Formats: sequence, structure tokens, C-alpha cells
Amino acid sequence: MAHGIAGRRLSRSPSHRLAMFRNQVTDLLRHEKIVTTEAKAKEVRSIAEKVITLGRHGTLHARRRALRIVSDKDVLKKIFDELGPRYASRPGGYTRIIKLGPRQGDAARMAQLELVEEEEEEEEEKQ
Repeated sequence: MAHGIAGRRLSRSPSHRLAMFRNQVTDLLRHEKIVTTEAKAKEVRSIAEKVITLGRHGTLHARRRALRIVSDKDVLKKIFDELGPRYASRPGGYTRIIKLGPRQGDAARMAQLELVEEEEEEEEEKQ
């Protein structure tokens, strides 16, 4: 039985997997858009959304918890100064996965993971 098993292994050791997710979350929050495989995008999405939620809280404890995942202090500053206030009124769902098609070399299913723009959502609500 497979009780209590969550997440994908992605053919990596736990330490490699954690380092890869930390790097991808940091890059996503820095550039607000990354291209990766669908499986990695689905895993990174949950971690990134938790970090943005910490940015919404804005406390010292939240900043230290986010620093466990985000490896760049400039990106950490962006989370708490820009992204937290940007998504303050949004109850989750800060990212979007757009499927792109197979990769040329190995036909892996690719996807673009990006942050949702808050302005677009306000315009849709008005219509």
C-alpha cells in the first residue's frame, strides 16, 4: 500500500530534488515565468504558491520560512515588497501552467509556469 506518499520522485535523490525545486522556485519568482517539463511545473507550483502566501503575511517568521526555500535575498525582497502586496486580495492561485507540447530531443511534455497578473483578474471581474 502506498499510504502517505505524495509528490513525484523525478528520478532524483531527495537532496537533488529539493535543490532543483528551490532553484526553480527562485527563478520563477525572479523572472515571473519559466519553461520546464509538466511534471516539474506541477511540483514547483505548490511550493511557489506557499512562498507567495508567506510574502502576503509579511512577518519576520514568514520571511525566515521563505528564506529556507528561496536562495537569493534579492528575490526574497521582491516576494515581500512586490509580490505579497500584489496578491494581497487574491485567495490563492498565483500561478498558471500553460502546456507547450513535446520537447525536440526526448519528446518530454513541456509547460510554461508563470505568475498570474493581478490586473487581468480585476478587468475580468468588471466585465
